[in-house]
Amino acid sequence: MSLLEITDLRAGYGRIEVLHGITLRVEPHALCAIVGANGAGKTTLLLAISRLLDARAGTIRFDGRDVTRAPSHAIVRAGLSHVPEGRRILPAMSVEENLLVAAALRKDLDARTEITALYDRFPILDTRRRLAAGSLSGGEQQMLAIARALVVRPKLLVLDEPSMGLAPKLVAQIFDIVASERARGTSILLVEQNARKALALADYAYVMERGTIALEGTGADLAGRPEIAAAYLGDGDRSRLG
Repeated sequence: MSLLEITDLRAGYGRIEVLHGITLRVEPHALCAIVGANGAGKTTLLLAISRLLDARAGTIRFDGRDVTRAPSHAIVRAGLSHVPEGRRILPAMSVEENLLVAAALRKDLDARTEITALYDRFPILDTRRRLAAGSLSGGEQQMLAIARALVVRPKLLVLDEPSMGLAPKLVAQIFDIVASERARGTSILLVEQNARKALALADYAYVMERGTIALEGTGADLAGRPEIAAAYLGDGDRSRLG
């Protein structure tokens, strides 16, 4: 059984429909990547999956349950954590306060134990624990956003453009974190502008175009297809997807 099953999903804003019948799956303990050009509907898809945007039609099943109309907080408690584009940390709060706020969603976990374990995995956050989150560098803020999502021990980690705006060295660090989490057994749904790196990590991947799924296959298969290489894996701006 797939961990996440999206069937014929339609969603949008006002009179504008952005998603036109999306169907995809994320398997347990796998990394699924979604790539595509700016405006393809990738972020809208993640918002709908996390129930931050209502579906107009179709179904969303997570961990065997129909969650198409479930409130967003119930989705988190069910085991889905979303790291949105732009990080959305609480800038006036300290690093540790950000983690405590997130950990409060899981009453069955000991927050301090979970946060201490995260500091072992993100030592830079340990050294910054009392600093305002807004004072961190861009890379450190992204690490905090990911750590905040992990503190609730998600079954599925949803990442929206985690490398956006970061220097190459920091991009490598973020992808190392993603690879490490995948190795720990967490399922991951990754929307990423760096298609080359995303497909290199992906067990399975989808290419979105204009609110639809245009292509799908293993990460290696898609990376090897000439049309994907020409559109998304070239040099310069062609390799920077939104």
